[in-house]
Formats: sequence, C-alpha cells, structure tokens
Amino acid sequence: MSKRNTHILLRTPRLVLRQFTEDDTDNLFELNSDPEVTRYLTGGTSTPREQIRDEIIPFHLAVYQRFDRLGTWAAESGAGGEFLGWFHLRPGHGTEITNVELGYRLRRAAWNQGYATEGSRALIDMGFASLRVDRVFGDTMTVNAGSRHVMEKCGMTLVRTVPYEGAFDIEGAERGEVEYALTRQEWEARTAPPARG
Repeated sequence: MSKRNTHILLRTPRLVLRQFTEDDTDNLFELNSDPEVTRYLTGGTSTPREQIRDEIIPFHLAVYQRFDRLGTWAAESGAGGEFLGWFHLRPGHGTEITNVELGYRLRRAAWNQGYATEGSRALIDMGFASLRVDRVFGDTMTVNAGSRHVMEKCGMTLVRTVPYEGAFDIEGAERGEVEYALTRQEWEARTAPPARG
C-alpha cells in the first residue's frame, strides 16, 4: 500500500494524521530507537525492526478494520510531509469504545513545538463530537512532566496515581503512574459557546 493512497483521519493547522502502512517500518524503528523518546515507556530500550514489521504494524492495520476512527495514526507535518510520530485514540480496556485512551509519541525534533497538544486536542474533539465517546483518558509515569503538561493543556485532570507494574526499569518508577481524564460533560462545558447576556 502506498502512503499516497492512505486514509487520512484528520488534518490540523500543522499536522496530517493518517493510517500506518507497511512502508512505515523504518519510521517507527527510528522513533523507537531514540532512548529519550522511549525513556518513560521502556526505560530507553529500543524495539527490534522485526517486531515492528511483523507485530506492531500488522496490529495497527487490524485495528483500522475493527473500529471506526479509533486506532494509532501516523503524524506527518502538514507543510513538508515528514514523519513526526504518532497519536492514538484507541479502545479502552478490552474493546471499550465509550471510554477511550489517548496517547502519542513524537520524534525529539518535534518536541516543544505544540504538536502533542495540537494532535491530542484534535483527537479528543473528534472523539466527543463525532464518535460520541463518554470519556477520554491517558496515563504516563508520574515523573514525566512533559506528557502531564500536555494532558493538562488538553483539559484533562488528574484522576489517580497507581504503582508502576511494568516490566521495564524506568527512572522514577517508584513514584508510580498517573491517569488523567476528561469526560463528555467537562468537554461540552469547555467548548460551549458563551451565553448571550
């Protein structure tokens, strides 16, 4: 499948979110090989190219077939088309489609430019406005101040802190993980037009 024929989920002022294709193996390998990108995910451990090609990309492609506009989406620069990373809005626990999980992973070159907030807000808005979800949540390591800040800028609030039970040795794991969430009611209150007086 050529990227030119790939389904585009949405466009923001600076981003294009599109379906992954088998041609994205190198993009994902490069992204997952940067120890700073994976610092709070795998402790800096990279993902083998074969695992990306044989497991991760086929998984993403299968999700597109099962769910309407839920899944993991490649993020490209709207101006130049370069691969910046990915965003996901995916079913929550199991196949829960009214309580969905937000996530993102961006190349270091795309950090601190507002892309994470821009893409996340677009997916949140799509989830509530078009997919009729009831709640969007996201989680990260307690010490990951950058991701926490993005979720807060998207209107999400801290729900709970839980112990880290993952398999990787991650800096700050002893402080656990945090979950942030935004409900439909909160989103509607935030996006409602001001009352006319």
